[in-house]
Amino acid sequence: MSEVIECSLKLGGIWELLRWLWPSLLKYYSHSDSVSWLEEYKARHNAGLEAQRIVASFSKRFFSEHVPCDGFSDIETLGCPSHFFEDELMCILNMEGRKGLTWKYYAKKILYFLRQQNILKNLKEYLQRPTERQSFLEGAVLIDQYCNPLSDICLKSVQAQVDDITDKVRKVLRTKNPRHPSLASKAGEVLVPEVELQRQVLDAMNCVLYEQLKYKGNELDYYNSLNSYIHQVLIRRTGIPISLSVLYLTIARQLGVKLEPVNFPSHFLLRWCQGKEGSTDIFDYTYIDAFGKGKQLTVKECEYLIGHHVTEEFYGVVTSKEVLQRMVGNLLNLGKRESTDQSYQLLRDSLDLYLAMYPDNVQHLMLQARLYFHLGIWPEKVLDILQHIQALDPSQHGAVGYLVQHTLEHIERRKEELGPEVKHRSDEKHKEVCFSIGLIMKHKRYGYNCVIYGWDPACMMGHEWIRNMNVHSLPHGPHQPFYNVLVEDGSCRYAAQENLEYNSEPREIPHPDIGRYFSEFTGLHYLANTELEIRYPEDLELTRATVQKIYSSGKE
Repeated sequence: MSEVIECSLKLGGIWELLRWLWPSLLKYYSHSDSVSWLEEYKARHNAGLEAQRIVASFSKRFFSEHVPCDGFSDIETLGCPSHFFEDELMCILNMEGRKGLTWKYYAKKILYFLRQQNILKNLKEYLQRPTERQSFLEGAVLIDQYCNPLSDICLKSVQAQVDDITDKVRKVLRTKNPRHPSLASKAGEVLVPEVELQRQVLDAMNCVLYEQLKYKGNELDYYNSLNSYIHQVLIRRTGIPISLSVLYLTIARQLGVKLEPVNFPSHFLLRWCQGKEGSTDIFDYTYIDAFGKGKQLTVKECEYLIGHHVTEEFYGVVTSKEVLQRMVGNLLNLGKRESTDQSYQLLRDSLDLYLAMYPDNVQHLMLQARLYFHLGIWPEKVLDILQHIQALDPSQHGAVGYLVQHTLEHIERRKEELGPEVKHRSDEKHKEVCFSIGLIMKHKRYGYNCVIYGWDPACMMGHEWIRNMNVHSLPHGPHQPFYNVLVEDGSCRYAAQENLEYNSEPREIPHPDIGRYFSEFTGLHYLANTELEIRYPEDLELTRATVQKIYSSGKE
């Protein structure tokens, strides 16, 4: 313990010490709280040590594979308050400079897991409530939080932004009708009775949202996942029909106008009753397109919107759970379209959410099993999922049997692995390898910047890959060193030696897996972490010598 801490303890200023060391914890306390600050300090200090121990162990345990589904078991049985543990992880992530990359990489993974587990628990609690207590906005926030667990997203903050828009609508409404009942009541306390008074609210909303604040449907970048996240909709003032509808509906209800969600095909809508409340006649409603600047539509105009006739059932109101199902379904479809994110994180997250709502959906359980199988991760969990599918639907035995067989083979192969392959520069077969681990390179043909994290003396890919990548057209073909590289666009590639050259202006490579392999960026190259250095024990000195030769000569 440092002299400053010892001095603070002697003086009894434990509150000040907590505030100085861990300022982010202040939100959990008030100075007047009747707690033992010394015990709180000790608990936070011990949680920090435990977090550091676990983070340090992850690189050694999981370097050669994805963190398995049971890899977080140590964390699930923590003997300390979770917010203390999370706070230490945040301290690691916020470390300044270019060091501690491996610690940051695994701290991020652990924090991602912890927060998602907590959000999933909150979602399940939300779904257990009576329908009238399931806020559409809260549901949208829970989805947003789960897909972005490291972002600072909370219902209170999102609600405050929606309240601010609502206040702006009230100001416009006041200029039109100073006696309007929405001005006198608190948020949503009283329903506005007359259709004309409701129309005044909707007109004021359209004025504020679409004219003053410039909200609009994102037609140019419709398939961007940010359009589905409510906090991003509020920041960027754009979205897709369902996310804009949740915002529109929430504001309307806070002003006493009861709009209802309509699961219309291809284009989510809201409906506004013009007849008797609760009417089952679809012609008693006006339909509102929040994506189309709040335009009010007839039944026939709704069909024009999507270009074909639909049956009456598609004009009916849906529950909050069904709204969330559609939001998650949109994210699932986006996840299937992903090509640059090799971990398919969005697809994995949206599947988790869907199965939290519908745990026995065979189609999505099978998709989850196939995804994990394709990624080569969590084989034990794949077997559990397949067993659950077989119990739910025995007719799936063909597909289940195929995946079970190959998953068991994967598990057996993993058991037979002898340990990491060590590649020595001094081996005769490696004499043609010119570049080394940690060097910042540039692709001669495609121009991308990258860092080397592995190499082979010749191309080790199969014949099909070699044919598809047209490797034989290269002057040296597959019979030359090939390098595993992390690319600045977030992808991982396998590049021929003749296609790479030293980067004259080395810079950090913003790749999500950089910390898996490297502990530090020196400004000119990356330093391999302990696990990577074990596999390439002679590369570090060569990298340093190469960097000194290239960049010192360039300065002279």
